[in-house]
Amino acid sequence: MPVDALEQAKYWLLQDEAVAIPTETVYGLAANALHPKAVSKIFAIKNRPTFDPLIVHCSHYTHFEHFASTIPPEADKLAEAFIPGPLTLLLPKLPIIPDLVTAGLPRVALRVPNHPLTQALLQAIDFPLAAPSANPFGYISPTTAQHVADQLGDKIPYVLDGGACGVGLESTILGWEDGKPVVYRLGGIAIESLEAVLQQKIQLKLQQNANPQAAGMLDSHYAPRKPLWVGYLSLADFLTANPSYQTLQPEKVGVLRFREASVDFPIENQRILSPQGDATEAAIHFFDYLRQLDAMPINIILAEWLPEKPL
Repeated sequence: MPVDALEQAKYWLLQDEAVAIPTETVYGLAANALHPKAVSKIFAIKNRPTFDPLIVHCSHYTHFEHFASTIPPEADKLAEAFIPGPLTLLLPKLPIIPDLVTAGLPRVALRVPNHPLTQALLQAIDFPLAAPSANPFGYISPTTAQHVADQLGDKIPYVLDGGACGVGLESTILGWEDGKPVVYRLGGIAIESLEAVLQQKIQLKLQQNANPQAAGMLDSHYAPRKPLWVGYLSLADFLTANPSYQTLQPEKVGVLRFREASVDFPIENQRILSPQGDATEAAIHFFDYLRQLDAMPINIILAEWLPEKPL
């Protein structure tokens, strides 16, 4: 068994096993994207439905041509600006990509992660990696190796520890319909930034509970176990709108706020995404803080709406 961390991850991938890998967005559960046997283990470990397609990770944008039959010129512009990085492109697939990866759909989601450890891993193997988030299906995405170990540690042979994720949100997924750009999932690249590069408006086509076109389009994705209510800034407002919770005590409420704590709840029950009001910092903390609140001995989580600006 190799001692070096990178060699261990490579060893297990070559055995058609699934391992956890770090990316700049979240930790992924990765396996050889070209081997259905390996890919099937991702679905089994996560308890993920096979109608939910996966994202394929490559070491370089030029490799997309090995897996996509056509790449529009606009993709080159986006690649120059955002790849490697938290942008996934949905493109017509070549037969080399198994149908299991794309849920039988004609397009494949491709991206290049911007994490040095995973980049080194991808360059050390001769196949791309299919990799959804390394968590039980539908739960909060992991942003540290410990998050993965806590939930999947007994189900996978190895977690490649690359530290905390630098972006902390999933990648943005963009494709084309009738020649026009469409975003299927919001993520680490703001839609305004994409529009600035393409010099055109982009259509949003997000949640699809039947036949999702891309990863992360089911409304059960990224959810905590505790009930999550969004938009209430005070306990009084929440209780007025939800009389069935009249006996709820402040100490049984977890609170996720953008910039300032609330006086209605114990400070230890609150997580502030960015005291400075910085959207990038808030994005980095989002999944981690939501996970921390979900682990507390509380009954519900109250979250305020985030500012209407790119996050």
